Amino acid sequence: MGGAESRGRREFPPGKILCGIETEFGIIRRDVEESDPVVESMELVRSFRETSFGTWAYEEEDPRADARGGRADRLAQDEEEEAFVRSDLKRGFSFRESKSDRILKNGARFYNDHTHPEYSTPECLSIRELVVFDRAGTEILREAIRLRESVLGSPGALGLYRNNTDFHGHSYGCHENYLLPREMSFDEIVRGLTAFLVARIILTGAGKVGQEGEDGLGKSGYQISQRADFMEVRTGVDTMQRRPLVNSRDEPHADRNRYRRLHLIVGDANMSEWQTAMKVGMTRLVLGSLYARPEPVVELEDPVRTIREISRAQNGRVSVRCRNGRTMTADEILSCYRERLDGILTEEDRWIVAEWDQALQDYQADPHRLRDRVDWVAKSELLEWAAQEMSLVPGDPGLQSLDLAYHDIDPQEGLFWPLEEEGRIRRLTRPEEVPFAMSKPPGRGRAPIRAAILARFGERIQEAGWERIVFSGGRAIDLPPCLEADEGEVARLVGRIAAMENPEGLEPIVRALEEKGERNGRS
Repeated sequence: MGGAESRGRREFPPGKILCGIETEFGIIRRDVEESDPVVESMELVRSFRETSFGTWAYEEEDPRADARGGRADRLAQDEEEEAFVRSDLKRGFSFRESKSDRILKNGARFYNDHTHPEYSTPECLSIRELVVFDRAGTEILREAIRLRESVLGSPGALGLYRNNTDFHGHSYGCHENYLLPREMSFDEIVRGLTAFLVARIILTGAGKVGQEGEDGLGKSGYQISQRADFMEVRTGVDTMQRRPLVNSRDEPHADRNRYRRLHLIVGDANMSEWQTAMKVGMTRLVLGSLYARPEPVVELEDPVRTIREISRAQNGRVSVRCRNGRTMTADEILSCYRERLDGILTEEDRWIVAEWDQALQDYQADPHRLRDRVDWVAKSELLEWAAQEMSLVPGDPGLQSLDLAYHDIDPQEGLFWPLEEEGRIRRLTRPEEVPFAMSKPPGRGRAPIRAAILARFGERIQEAGWERIVFSGGRAIDLPPCLEADEGEVARLVGRIAAMENPEGLEPIVRALEEKGERNGRS
C-alpha cells in the first residue's frame, strides 16, 4: 500500500472498518380499515421485551453536524420532523415514548423511526458476522409480530416488509455505516466513491415495479433499484428530503478526532443474504483502497441522473457519461474499481473479490445468471411468470402487489422465502447460528463490551448509546471501537465485567483499550 505510506498514513485495512446496517420496515395492519403506523410501530417494538436496556442516549446524536464543515442551521426535513413531533404530542406521546427504543441483548438497536420499526445491527468487524446479525433482526421482528398479534388476538394482523417504497412516492431506508479514519477526508470519499455507489446497483438492487420521483411518478415498467428514484443530490446532510448519494452527516459515535462514520442511505434493502454481504463487503474494500490511494477511479458527469438511468434501463445496460467525456457501462465502472483493489489480506476479502469477479462475468454473459443471488433478477423472473399465468399487463396493480409480497418477512406469505428454502436463492447463514445471534453480541469490537456492561449494571445506568454509557448520577464512559482486540481478549474482558462489583472497575478496561488502539494506530 505504497500510496498510503507516501502520504504518511498509517495502515488501515478493510478488516478494521467497523460496519453496520440500519433497516426500516414497512408496516401495515390487515385486520382493520384504518390504523396509525406510528402506534403500530411503537407497539411492535414494545412487544419485544428481550432487552438489555430501554433508554437511549439521544444526546450523542447530532444529525445537523455536516462533514463538509460546521452544522446545518436547518435541515430540509425539519418541517416534516416537526410535523411528526406535533402529531405525537396530539397522540399523547413524548419523544422518548414515540421512539420506544430498545437496546437488545445481541447489541442491536430496535426502535420506532417515525412510522417504521427499525432494526440496527450491532457493529461488526466481519461481513459474514454482519449478515448473521442482520438475519437475526428478521427473526426478532418475526417474534415481535407473534407477540403483538397474541395481544391483539388476531393472527396475521400485521404485515412487515423489507423494502424501500410504498409505491405512492414515499421511501424508507436501509442505511449502511462504516467507521473510517478521520484523516480520510470527506471530499476524498465523495470523489472516490460516488461512481461506485451508482454502478453497484446492478449487483445490489432489489428491483421495483414502476417509477417514482418527480420525473417518473406513475410510470410503469421494471427497474433494478428501489432507492434510485429518491436520490436527489450528490452530497447532503439530509436523509428524508433532498436525499444524497453520499450523506454528509458527521456523527461518528466514536472519538471524532480519530474517526468519522460514513452513513450511506443510497442502498436498497435486500432479501438476498449474498447481496447484503456484497453490498457492504465491496464497499468496505473500495473504502480501504481509497484510503491508500484517494484519487478518483471514475467520476460521473451527473451521478444523480446516472443512477436513475442505470436503474431504469433494461437490465441496467446503458452507457453513461463521465466527467472526462468518456462513456462507460455500470459493469465497466465496477471492473475499474475491482482492478484498483490491492492489499487483499483476509480470507473474507478474498471471498468478496472472487464473488465480485464471478458476478461481473455472469452479468456480462447474461444478467439472468444472477437469479440465484440478486433480488432484482429473481423478482423479475417471478413477475414474468406471474404475469403470464395471471394475464397481467404492464401497469396492472397486481404486479406491484406481487412486488411487495416478495419482501414480506412472513415465511408463509413472502414470495422470497420459498425460493431460498428450495435453494433457488443462495443462503449464507446457517439456521442454527441465527438464534444465537438473536441474544448474543458479536465476538469482537465494541458491541460485546457494551452488552456486558448493560447486562451487569443495567439498574445503575441512566441511558446508553453506541458509544456512551451514562450511569445514575451523571458519570459517563465512552467506549472505544475496540478494533485491535481479538475474540479471546474480548471474551476475557466480558468475563471480568460480569464479575465486577461496581462500575468503577470499568475505567482501567476502557483505558487499556484506548491505549492499545492508539499504540497500534501509531505503528
